[in-house]
Amino acid sequence: MKWGLFGGTFDPVHLGHLRCAEEISELFRLDRMIFIPARLQPLKTGRAVSPFHHREQMLRLATEDNPSFSISDIENRRDDKSYSIETVRHFLDNSPDGTELYFILGQDAFHEIQMWKEWKDLVRLCNFVVMTRPGYETKSLGSVFPPDFASLFQYDSTSDCFKGPTDNSIFFRNLTLLDISSTDIRKRIKAGTSIRYLVPGPVRDYILKQGLNPY
Repeated sequence: MKWGLFGGTFDPVHLGHLRCAEEISELFRLDRMIFIPARLQPLKTGRAVSPFHHREQMLRLATEDNPSFSISDIENRRDDKSYSIETVRHFLDNSPDGTELYFILGQDAFHEIQMWKEWKDLVRLCNFVVMTRPGYETKSLGSVFPPDFASLFQYDSTSDCFKGPTDNSIFFRNLTLLDISSTDIRKRIKAGTSIRYLVPGPVRDYILKQGLNPY
């Protein structure tokens, strides 16, 4: 079994998120893509976030027609901040034996990885898929990791990835990154302008029906 773990605030989920998830599922032949909305992200404590139940419900509406997509509320079950290391350990402990995990994140987030809790352990626990921008190319991890840690990973041209010491790999993949952001969508909602074709229809209907008016 191969599972993708796609975490984020998803405030709201939009077509860019869904397209990236679909492409990664195809590229790595994942059996399951799990969206994991964050309750409270440690590095984003400076801004308000829509209530978890709204973000979770919008994700469910956005993914209900794809049988390989699912939602986990694991991070909302915690009393404090959401740490990726704890989430990955949860899935390692609660998945069938032999399941491969693919942790999905954006290029900017990956370049901040040293700020994450127990980041070295996290990188060793599962595969990483870094969603990159057009034109981005890397043949070294020296710009992200300290030299001693970067030296543990060797570039494999056959698989186009960096293989680590625990048989896990780091993949950089250029996807169809639609120029859509949750921040821009929230601004449009607040201004009363259209978000049609930026989010799935059921998500747009939910926002309008609930009268969501972001901060």
